[in-house]
This record gives sequence, structure tokens and C-alpha cells, in this order.
Amino acid sequence: MLTNSRIWAVIPAAGTGSRFGGKLAKQYLPLGGKTVIEHSINTLLARGDISAIAVALHKDDEVFSSLACANDPRVLRTTGGSERANSVAQALIALEEADDADWVLVHDAARPCVSQHDIQQLLELGCAHAVGAILAAPMVDTVKRSDKRGDIAETLDRNELWRALTPQLFRFGELRDALSYCRERQFAVTDEASAIEYCGRRPLLVEGSCRNIKITYPDDLAIAEVFLSGEER
Repeated sequence: MLTNSRIWAVIPAAGTGSRFGGKLAKQYLPLGGKTVIEHSINTLLARGDISAIAVALHKDDEVFSSLACANDPRVLRTTGGSERANSVAQALIALEEADDADWVLVHDAARPCVSQHDIQQLLELGCAHAVGAILAAPMVDTVKRSDKRGDIAETLDRNELWRALTPQLFRFGELRDALSYCRERQFAVTDEASAIEYCGRRPLLVEGSCRNIKITYPDDLAIAEVFLSGEER
């Protein structure tokens, strides 16, 4: 046991995956014999220290109930919102038994390749931190900032730049309150860490594998299949 507090999980899955096109949301696309979201959920279900997983779905979702993982007693369903932060907030409400001091992992439905090793590292380091932590990958490419015309405005120092991944780990009560704080002030919240940062807190960066990709474009499915096949072998 990594902490005396319980650990919960949240998966915002109310998006429609518009960048993919088509009628099927990207979390339901086939990947290695399952859907993308099944890989994401099953990785969390494989851990005995996660009390429950709240999945926030689109109000018109007709697919999730047909998945095997939907029948797991630790999987709870709720209706998400139009933005990620709203879906996470609704999922936190669905975890009625959670205490403010408990920890909550927030994981993208479209990140099917996260490893147990990375989750373990996140929990060990994050639960020992005053604020919490996120999985992240250091930038390896040269990074440019553009101007409004699309010309290069400057080259950024990549040595201090990281790509935010998931899961992200925070105290249940602090994350709930941070999301509420940002919602009241209409702050743009692109991940849970940004909500915590708006409240003046500094989460820990835990280096994760670059294989923990987010399914965003069609080519990502082929890459994820290679990664998942490698893990199975």
C-alpha cells in the first residue's frame, strides 16, 4: 500500500473525437482486439489499490454499456460535460464515498498504452509529494514559437519543457476545489495540473514513457498497436 488514503480514478470520455472524422468517437475505435478506452480502463482495473473508476460519458453515448469493462463493479458511469474539466468534475461527484484526503488519478480515455511501471512510479512519488504529480515526457525536439502570420518568432529552450501526459494524481478535495475555482473565474483548464497551478500550487513532474501516446489522429492507432503488441510479447 503506497498511502493510508484510498485511491480513486477518473476517466473523462465525453468527447466526440472530431479530429478523426466519422461517427465513432475515437475512444471506441478498435485497437488490438479491444476498443481504445478498454485498454485504458483495463490497465487501471488491473491494480487492486484503485477503489473505483468513474467514467464520464457523453449524454448520448450508446456504446460504453456494451463493453465488458462496463460491467465491472468498480466501474461507475456518469454524464460528462462539454469540456474536459466539466467531465472530470462530474466524475468526482460520482465518487460519493471518496474523502477529501483521498487521492484521485485522472487518465485520458485515449491513452491506451500507459504502463503499470509508470503508474506505480507516479503513485509512489506523487503520494509522497505535498501537492501531487503528473506523468510527463521531456521535450526532445527543437521547439518553435510562431507569430500570428505563422513565421518563427523564437526558438524556445527545450531543457525546461515537458509534454504533460496522464494519469495525473491529486488529492480528491483539492482537485475538486481547484476545478470549481477555475470554473467560477472562467479560466481555461486543459488538464488537471493547470487547475491546481491556477490555485498557486506546483505539482511534481514524474518522467513517463514516450510510448504513452494520446490517440488523436488516425496514424496514432497504428503506433499504439505496435506499442501494445510489444508489451504483450
